[in-house]
Amino acid sequence: MINITELHPQFITDEKGIKQSVILPISTYQELIENIEDLVIIAERKEEPNTSHDKLLQELKTSGLL
Repeated sequence: MINITELHPQFITDEKGIKQSVILPISTYQELIENIEDLVIIAERKEEPNTSHDKLLQELKTSGLL
């Protein structure tokens, strides 16, 4: 997880000093994108039914996967 206080962004500003863009290390950018993708998946699956841990274990054992 990215700690916002540790991002140390650099900004590109226009002639009036208004921030237009941000520069981040590529590794930080990639981690942010991965986090956003994870959140999208969570949001898309929000309405899916839940399975209890015990039921999941039982299904895995029945199918021979555990």
